[in-house]
Amino acid sequence: MDFVLKEENGFSYIEKGEGEVLLLLHGLMGALSNWEDVINEFSKEYKVIIPMLPIYDLPLLTTGVKTLSKYVHRFVKFKGLSDFVLIGNSLGGHVALIYTLAHPALVKALVLTGSSGLYENAFGGSFPRRESMAFVQEKVEYTFYDPKTATKELVDEVYAMVNDRHKVIRILAMAKSAIRHNMAKDVHKIYMPTALIWGKNDKITPPDVAEEFNKLIPNSELHWIDQCGHAPMMEQPLEFNRLLKGFLQKLKG
Repeated sequence: MDFVLKEENGFSYIEKGEGEVLLLLHGLMGALSNWEDVINEFSKEYKVIIPMLPIYDLPLLTTGVKTLSKYVHRFVKFKGLSDFVLIGNSLGGHVALIYTLAHPALVKALVLTGSSGLYENAFGGSFPRRESMAFVQEKVEYTFYDPKTATKELVDEVYAMVNDRHKVIRILAMAKSAIRHNMAKDVHKIYMPTALIWGKNDKITPPDVAEEFNKLIPNSELHWIDQCGHAPMMEQPLEFNRLLKGFLQKLKG
């Protein structure tokens, strides 16, 4: 990925393009590179910003989805952002929901894809046995509809994470925090336009999660992507970008 990671004021982030801001939030095992196709497509007419969430840098006692939301707000204040479109995948979607409820005046619209917040089946209900590369590969493949999307590079990244004791403890703490922080009773308060762009074959946040979000969030619309798992912007980037573009054009009215 040929994007420059900026380091400023204790924040690491990518920023590309000019115009209205799209603020992107990555997932628990995700990375900035997950959004590569979105950056390439939308930085032509938007300012695309992706902060690196400090999942592995928080003190263990404060590792949780609410803390990440507060971190995002510090970043938003640092960058002087307002009236932006907030887009989150997986855990990033969960953080986006908490953020939107806490700071509704700053968020113009919300896009969730494979978001946690209601229910998720992370790693297929178990955590990888650290000694087994084959097991890690199987669980990374579980994220996608087409196992070929789980490249060797991606599997190696996750394998390195789960072999790092410092990181694995925080991954587990963050995953537990996400499961505890169920948002079913809160999301009806989200009033801004919301697009749910979901993989029809998502096994981690299955289709009924998307349908539940669609039912609970008043001003939401649900778009399915066929032959697609938990990370549509990686597995079906052309279709994801097409649906996102349609939603953004509708916002422009």
